Amino acid sequence: MNLAELSNYNASLLQTAQFKDYCPNGVQVEGRTQVFRIATAVTASQQVLDEAIAWGADAILVHHGYFWRNEDACIVGIKKRRIAQLLKHDVSLLAYHLPLDAHAELGNNAQLGKLLGLEERGRFGEQDIVSSGVLDAAMTLSQFAQKIAASLQRTPQVIGAPDRIIRNVAWCSGGAQGYFEQAIAQGVDAYLTGEISEQNFHLSNETGVAFIAAGHHATERLGVQALGAHLAGKFGLEHRFFDQDNPV
Repeated sequence: MNLAELSNYNASLLQTAQFKDYCPNGVQVEGRTQVFRIATAVTASQQVLDEAIAWGADAILVHHGYFWRNEDACIVGIKKRRIAQLLKHDVSLLAYHLPLDAHAELGNNAQLGKLLGLEERGRFGEQDIVSSGVLDAAMTLSQFAQKIAASLQRTPQVIGAPDRIIRNVAWCSGGAQGYFEQAIAQGVDAYLTGEISEQNFHLSNETGVAFIAAGHHATERLGVQALGAHLAGKFGLEHRFFDQDNPV
């Protein structure tokens, strides 16, 4: 399909214009006009570029792209090497950050909830980025942590009493530990995100609300795969997900 058509479709599907984001959403580096093979990945790292280009990707779609707010705008060093490789091979880079976290079906939060048996019943936080809901079956914090580990293939960092019963959960993929206090105010039993900060430990201990850090990368592997599969099915594209293991 045509790159512009792909970009326009994604913008409409993910409602990118509704988000005030930290980076541009959409085509960040323009490559060849026609797209037949689309690679997806969490982050547009050098390894991902190398593997996707070797596979023959016409476009690479990621959650973490380039040109972040407040970063040095100069195209030098690592940024120069990455962009030069994309341009050399005429491969496009498309990135979708907050819109891909928030999408009601294909988003990281929606896919994470589906994987873990969480039913969303509301949202809160900046731009309603955090999901809140209930587990399909109540379980102890220890059991929930085991379920997360088995589902994400990563052992989460868990703060809280192992035998605490978990039913009401708030969750947000990636680095959303700053919403913990808002989650506590929602009356949840546990808050699940990707990363943890020092103060989250004390907030958890002093409120009794469990905090679970399951990995920034691990909690954001799902959205790009779901979007890639959706695009492949709708437009007859060939799709492959490239996963660079990241313990963070």
